[in-house]
Amino acid sequence: MAFKILLVDGHKVLRDGLKAILSRDPDFQVTGETESGLEAVQICKAERPDIVIMEIGLPDLNGIEATAEILRHSPETRVMILTMLEDELTMLNSIRSGVRGFVLKKVSGEGLREALRTVIKGGFYLSPEVSHRLVERMQNGAVDERPVASRTKALSPRELQVLRLIAEGNTSKEIAQLLSLSLETIRTYRKTMMKKLGVGNVAGLTQVALSVGLTQGGTASFGLKGEAASVRVDARLFQTPEMASGISVE
Repeated sequence: MAFKILLVDGHKVLRDGLKAILSRDPDFQVTGETESGLEAVQICKAERPDIVIMEIGLPDLNGIEATAEILRHSPETRVMILTMLEDELTMLNSIRSGVRGFVLKKVSGEGLREALRTVIKGGFYLSPEVSHRLVERMQNGAVDERPVASRTKALSPRELQVLRLIAEGNTSKEIAQLLSLSLETIRTYRKTMMKKLGVGNVAGLTQVALSVGLTQGGTASFGLKGEAASVRVDARLFQTPEMASGISVE
């Protein structure tokens, strides 16, 4: 029986290219597609696909956030990132979110199928071009295990997600709907974050989020020291136009 695959990417031409590649292999069946991280979470809750091929730059929840949500609701689903972002920082944060694969869009059709087979068997697949650089930095002591930034080190991944959404102007009700949580839960997160960060209102939370780069206008440390220690994490970073030619059909 073929493994069910959900495609999550903002570009239809690329999704069509992926479907063409995967249609040549009887082991894989594309059963759904979407350009929305939020919709991907809902599809996984309802349909439980075997694998999600996920882009990072999505219009609502980015791919890393969507991965964490998918695995919360459908832990048996395996997520593989397919992206043009070649930096170790993105790979490191993808791994921390729970992905089982990190593949660059310049991969060949056969390389993509090999990555999927590795992931579906319970293994991990990381594009060599990026994983080699990450290992070198680890061996040189350039990887810092501290979370995002010192000001937010007391916050959980979920609290960081809520903090970013607050800073982007979402109301508690809107955040609750985005994350499929109760309104009271979001209000509790907000109060807890204010206490942890030593601020007294939403404006203070927003200022912290801006200062550490959780939303537009700042940079944030994502676990690496030195010249690669800062990366802009606003939505513009993940909205680089991709071309379907980034994946070759074999």
